[in-house]
Amino acid sequence: MEAKEFKDFAKAMADYIAEYLENIRDRQVVPSVKPGYLRPLIPDQAPNKPEPWTAVMDDIERVVMSGVTHWHSPRFHAYFPTANSYPSIVADMLSGAIACIGFTWIASPACTELEVVMMDWLGQMLDLPKEFLACSGGEGGGVIQGTASEATLVALLGAKARTMQRVKEQHPEWTEVQILSKLVGYCNKQAHSSVERAGLLGGVKLRSLKHDNKRSLRGETLQEAIDEDIRNGLIPFYVVATLGTTSSCAFDALDELGDVCQARDVWLHVDAAYAGSAFICPEYRYLMKGVEKADSFNFNPHKWMLVNFDCSAMWLKQPRWIVDAFNVDPLYLKHDQQGSAPDYRHWQIPLGRRFRSLKIWFVLRLYGVENIQNHIRKQIALAQSFEKLCLDDEKFEIFEEVTMGLVCFRLKGSNDINEALLRRINGRGKIHLVPSKVDDVYFLRLAICSRYTEESDIHSSWKEIKESAEEVLAEN
Repeated sequence: MEAKEFKDFAKAMADYIAEYLENIRDRQVVPSVKPGYLRPLIPDQAPNKPEPWTAVMDDIERVVMSGVTHWHSPRFHAYFPTANSYPSIVADMLSGAIACIGFTWIASPACTELEVVMMDWLGQMLDLPKEFLACSGGEGGGVIQGTASEATLVALLGAKARTMQRVKEQHPEWTEVQILSKLVGYCNKQAHSSVERAGLLGGVKLRSLKHDNKRSLRGETLQEAIDEDIRNGLIPFYVVATLGTTSSCAFDALDELGDVCQARDVWLHVDAAYAGSAFICPEYRYLMKGVEKADSFNFNPHKWMLVNFDCSAMWLKQPRWIVDAFNVDPLYLKHDQQGSAPDYRHWQIPLGRRFRSLKIWFVLRLYGVENIQNHIRKQIALAQSFEKLCLDDEKFEIFEEVTMGLVCFRLKGSNDINEALLRRINGRGKIHLVPSKVDDVYFLRLAICSRYTEESDIHSSWKEIKESAEEVLAEN
């Protein structure tokens, strides 16, 4: 394909994308296909000779869209949002065209340096402590990870490296295997499954601690667990504080956990994957009180801040622990400017990395902070509208306080009837929800996911839920 054909193809695709997104409300949210639907739709082998790009365009609806779950439909209310915007899509086009692998500064200086500045922009928008920002002139700085799961693992490995060094100095007679066997980390029982997975990958014990009646991990609970483990000869080294749990968007008592961690020299990592975007709005920053006591902080602009996946923003007060843990320095990756700018390969699990900061740069410039704040406030207001509809109907109850764009609700009654309700809602195919369960209570989650969602969509979704509930109640 030469430049002229590319221009025609790209223009046709841009038109198709705009048409798809502007009319996404008309599509069925979840496809009606069965596993294996796609194989009969395409040939068994790749073509020997090139086909025209028009043939590819002709097959998009038949092959791809017939099996797509439309995450950006205003009737998609499952999981959490995944961000999407035209500026971000265009930035991804440019990233794909430059096609650099920015593992070192010299591999593409703009890739590294724009990321440093964009992470400072984001950190300033959240009002993060200056110790996390490269522009403060200190050691701290930010890095774009692929996902919050990666950030949790990276922070754990940094915490492990820091603790291993400290314990070796205190007990030079202990082997690394002996020290590793004693390390223990902590998180809320409601923390994301990736925290447990980070423990498995890091080869350390992780304890899930009981939350209070608001699903929050409190400092007293952590203190008791740490004291118990120290009495048993273990070495506490890592705590994950979740701000906005996946199940119900609950918030750990970060300020309290920070006090405990500082007193015990334990690394505190903050996972604010979904809710962190809301902290660009000053009225929600009370939920991150105590962030100055953390060692690392992470949230996902790719969830709620109009930046397409993947873009997970992570800040470290002392990145040297990560750099030391990951530092493998073969000759072919060395360069004359080492030490003058970050070599981000030392800040992450993979070696390769894309030019992801372009997405942040485009989105922040073309929306402006005020419009992104308005987007988040609007989605929270829509969630509150749905909450009111639930509260006004005596058949329903709210499971958790609504603070962000997630409403946890259920029919009053048994878990079984709520499971039947979800099956009925999703079976009708007009909206899509997923459930969760906390303390053996089964409930439904309605997340405001699409930037196209309006008040009318909330009422349409509520009508679908009410009709489904009436059918289920009539049958039971």
